[in-house]
Amino acid sequence: MKIILGSLLASIAIAIAATPAAAQYPVKPIRIIIGFAAGGPTDLVARALAQDMTAALGQSVIVENRTGANALIATVAVAKAPADGYTLLYNSLNHTINPLLMKNAGYDPIRDFAPISLMQTTPSILVLGAGQPYGSVRDLVQAAKAKPGAITFGSAGNGGSAHLTAELLKSQSGVNMVHVPFRGNAPAMTDVMGGNVTFMFYPISGLQEFLGTKRLKALAITTGARHPLFPDVPTMKEQGYAGFEDSHSWSGMLAPAGTPADVIQKLSATPMKSAAGGAMKNRGEQRGSRTAGSTPKEFAAFLAKDGERWRRVLDSAGIKPE
Repeated sequence: MKIILGSLLASIAIAIAATPAAAQYPVKPIRIIIGFAAGGPTDLVARALAQDMTAALGQSVIVENRTGANALIATVAVAKAPADGYTLLYNSLNHTINPLLMKNAGYDPIRDFAPISLMQTTPSILVLGAGQPYGSVRDLVQAAKAKPGAITFGSAGNGGSAHLTAELLKSQSGVNMVHVPFRGNAPAMTDVMGGNVTFMFYPISGLQEFLGTKRLKALAITTGARHPLFPDVPTMKEQGYAGFEDSHSWSGMLAPAGTPADVIQKLSATPMKSAAGGAMKNRGEQRGSRTAGSTPKEFAAFLAKDGERWRRVLDSAGIKPE
């Protein structure tokens, strides 16, 4: 009997070991770590996605905010977490930018992560205070050429989409414009509206109120075609500047490198459904974002392209890692 029982237990152990990881996954709550404060735009999207994932996977999916160092703390924490599918990262553009700006970021955006799904992309609009005299991007560039250093642009901080998109404009136009970083989009926008800073590339979400009340005016949008929420705002290409179609902030979900491929595939199924018609899609469309819901392979290709794109912009601007 002991021999038979031992053989039976061994057979069961072998069968369990041979079972694909995704067949058993998940058996406990999942955490999504995010490096931004609760209530912010990236956090709200992550929580909407967590809601859809909880319903689809039958386990609680909890969003945990670990703020600090431009999301570096959260990113490094997930890179070092067990590769079992229970600790995930919801990140944004900073995922590829931090290692380009820091000599010792502590992670590699490609090597240390398994992409799950690109969830949203959010274009920006080049906005000015209503009292600024410039009526087009060309007017702005001509003013910068006439008085090098007199034109300023704001951002939510070094390395964000607003900063890098303006650096791309500087690079293409060959003019000297001065970057004024702020601690967040709100204070940057306040100084743009007040005329203390000439312009900024502001994420499309939240702009309708400012433009509707004439506190701002819009010169161009970073999309390939005009946006349905802002049909009167021309694209950067229409203004004579190509290559801005991908100058978007983005957000997506990743796991630590080494997470089983079948678990990654199971995790990616929910974001794709969520992007097609879940809570996340509804929240994104209300903000003017585009819901993506890509495959892991598509997200991996996007990350590689995104990193190389911004590396060229930073090199052109002479911005070196510190």
